[in-house]
Amino acid sequence: MAVPPRRSPVRGRVTPHSCRSRALAALLAAAALAGLAGCERRPLADARFTQVPEADPTRGQALLAQYQCGSCHAIPEVPASEGAAGPTLAAFGRRSYIAGEVPNLPANLIAWIESPQALVPGTPMPDMGVSPRDARDIAAYLMSLR
Repeated sequence: MAVPPRRSPVRGRVTPHSCRSRALAALLAAAALAGLAGCERRPLADARFTQVPEADPTRGQALLAQYQCGSCHAIPEVPASEGAAGPTLAAFGRRSYIAGEVPNLPANLIAWIESPQALVPGTPMPDMGVSPRDARDIAAYLMSLR
């Protein structure tokens, strides 16, 4: 048996928008609460997800210039890094994904810097022959960019 629709409190009649408005308000409230609940799970600056073990971010900053990463990328505080062929690396440590596909975690970033083609075949980012140690240091600098 169907439940009769509620009457509009303004004029005592049913309007097609009165039921929709209540449903929309409830949906928006639920979405807001769900969003707030998710904020407490993993803070963006959680060190477990941003620190690169046994790495030197200062050395990584210098290596970005040495490998001429600035030819394609704009990189904060790295000389001659005003490239526009690739995305800016400003606030890289706050990004969720590398190349829009790989979760931005230190181990993934190190692997990306060493061999981007192995992680995302066909990516425009070339393999630059970066050593594992250099990749760790570069990743440490990039993860520090917030």
